[in-house]
Amino acid sequence: MESTISTHWENIYTTKQAHEVSWTQAIPALSLAIIKAANLDKNAKIIDIGGGDSHLVDHLLAEGYTNISVLDISAKALERAQARLGDAANKVTWIVSDILTFEPSTTYDFWHDRAAFHFQTTAHQIEQYLKVVKKAVNGKLVIASFSVDGPQKCSGLSIQQYDEASMQAVFERIHCKALGFQREDHITPSGAIQNFVYGSFELA
Repeated sequence: MESTISTHWENIYTTKQAHEVSWTQAIPALSLAIIKAANLDKNAKIIDIGGGDSHLVDHLLAEGYTNISVLDISAKALERAQARLGDAANKVTWIVSDILTFEPSTTYDFWHDRAAFHFQTTAHQIEQYLKVVKKAVNGKLVIASFSVDGPQKCSGLSIQQYDEASMQAVFERIHCKALGFQREDHITPSGAIQNFVYGSFELA
């Protein structure tokens, strides 16, 4: 299954440009605001899960954060981000991995995921995701998922929708304290509107 999913995303990032995929954000304003509100040290260990060629890393570097990792199942996606950043890419740790098989070599102060969690649609996948979070996070996390008012699929794949209560119920299973929830109407490059729910948590 992993190789099938990996092939799917490699194909997406090989055949489509940023303006041709729905998740592109030139400025990930809400993610940046949540990260800033966490009052992290500039050398805090931040990881962007399913970061692909997202521009979040560009903005974090510009804000002076010095210990950033970006994980994605697609090597091609990370290569695109590295090419865009040029020499600045050397300041970032790039990790090619399926999130469900990720074996962290360190713990992170802040975990950001606007891409991977809602693709976990079975009880086993969600449980495995939580195990990875518990192993990898020593601090705060923000999970952004398609809401119950958002799409039911992304890039041809089924997703799991959440509202505030259902997301909180999942992360309470690993003793995450909910710090707050926000909604965002993301406007895709094609002009469609997708509603996301962002949950901020702290791992107790």
